[in-house]
Amino acid sequence: MRLARLNEFMEKMPPESVAVIPSAREVRRNADTDYEFRQDSDFFFLTGISEPDCVAVIAPSHPHHRYILFVRPRRREEEIWTGIRAGVEGAVRDFGADAAFDIASLGELLPGYLAEAETLCYRFGLHDKFDATIIATLRSLRERIRSGVYGPATITDPSLILHEMRLRKNEEEIGKLRRAARISAAGHVAAMQECRPGMFEYELEAVTEYTFRKNGATGPAYPSIVGSGFNTTILHYNTNQERIDDGDLVLIDAGAEFEGFCGDITRTFPANGRFTRAQQAIYEAVLNANREVISMVRPGVSFMALHLRAVEVLAESLVSLGLLAGPTSEVIERETYRRYFMHRTGHWLGMDVHDVGRYHTRDDWRILEPGMVFTVEPGLYLAAGSEGLPQEFFNIGVRIEDDVVVTQSGAEVITADVPKDPREIEELMKKSLSVSG
Repeated sequence: MRLARLNEFMEKMPPESVAVIPSAREVRRNADTDYEFRQDSDFFFLTGISEPDCVAVIAPSHPHHRYILFVRPRRREEEIWTGIRAGVEGAVRDFGADAAFDIASLGELLPGYLAEAETLCYRFGLHDKFDATIIATLRSLRERIRSGVYGPATITDPSLILHEMRLRKNEEEIGKLRRAARISAAGHVAAMQECRPGMFEYELEAVTEYTFRKNGATGPAYPSIVGSGFNTTILHYNTNQERIDDGDLVLIDAGAEFEGFCGDITRTFPANGRFTRAQQAIYEAVLNANREVISMVRPGVSFMALHLRAVEVLAESLVSLGLLAGPTSEVIERETYRRYFMHRTGHWLGMDVHDVGRYHTRDDWRILEPGMVFTVEPGLYLAAGSEGLPQEFFNIGVRIEDDVVVTQSGAEVITADVPKDPREIEELMKKSLSVSG
C-alpha cells in the first residue's frame, strides 16, 4: 500500500517537479528529556517510517532515483540508548527507497536533485529549521546561474495533493480506523462501568487509557477530556483533576490511536448511573441530533447540510424546553442557539484526529464521497449562571460523538460498540454498580 500511495503521489505531481518532505523532529520536554515522538502524518503516509530526522525526496523524472530517503545512520553507541534504526540499508530494503543516504549528507546532495527541477513541492511554515535548509539550498542553486544551473522557479505546496489523497480512505485504512474505533469504544465502556461518585476525573482518564493500551493501541490519539459537573461545559477541558460528585454528569472525549489512525468518541453519562429529568431532556435533544445527522449520511450530501440539520434539531429542542425564545426559525437566523451550541457538528478523521482535507471546495461545501470518514458530534453546554437558564439545567454539558464512514449506499458507524441510548447507559452502569455493591 505504501508504494502504491507513493506512485499515486508521483503521478499527481507537476511535470518536472521534485518533492521534499521532512519527518517530524524530536521535541525537548524538559532538561534532557524529549516528548514522546509521533511522526508527521504526511511523512508517515508516504514512507511508513516512524523515526525522527528523516527526509524524503521524490523525483519522478530522475533517471535512477525517483524515491530517495535521508535517514539517521545506524550507530551502536546511539542505538544502545534509543533503539534500533532502519539506517541507510533498511531505508532501501524495508521501505522501498531507490537510494538512501546519511541525513548528514542532505546539504551536499539535495542541490543535485533540485538542480534540474522546474517546480519544488515543499510546504513552508511547518518546520522553521528545515525551511532555512530549503532556502539555503535554493540560494546556492541561484548563485550558480552562470554555470547553467537554475533550480526550481516555482514552489508549490504538496499538501494540496497529499491531503486529498488522505481524505479518501482505502479499505486497509478503513480497517485500521475500525480497529481504532473498537479500542476507543472499549475504553469508554470501561469508564462507564468503573465510574462512581467520589472518584476523580483523572481516575476515569486512567481507566480509559489503560484500556486503550491493553487492547493494542499505541496510546491516546489526543489528550483525553474527562470532565464532570461544570467541566462538562468546557469544550476542550483536559485538566481532569476535579472530584466527581453525586448528581454530576461526566463527559469523556477520548480516542485511541492504532497504527497511525485515530479513534474519536465522546459519551456523556450520569456519575451515579441515573439521569435527572433535566439531564435526560438535554441528553435526548443531543442524541436526536446525532441520530438525525447520521441518517442523512450518504454520497452526494453536502458536509454543511449535516451541520445545518443538527442546528435545526437542537434549536427546536431548546425552544420546546423553554431555554430559548422561539420561533425556531428566528433562533437559527439570529444564531441565538450558539449560546449553548458553539461548534461544528463534525470533522474529518484519519491519521490526525482533526484530519486533513478541505471542507469547502471552489464555491461550495464539500460533497460526501465513499471512503470519507468523519465525526458526528452535536452538543449542548449549559453552564451555571448562564443568562435566563433555570437552575435545574445548571452544569449540564452533553456531547455525543460517533465516527462514521461514508459507504456506497449510506453510512457505517464504526463506534457503535459503546452505548448512547440513555436506557442502555443506565442499565450498563446499574449492572456494574450491583456487582461492586
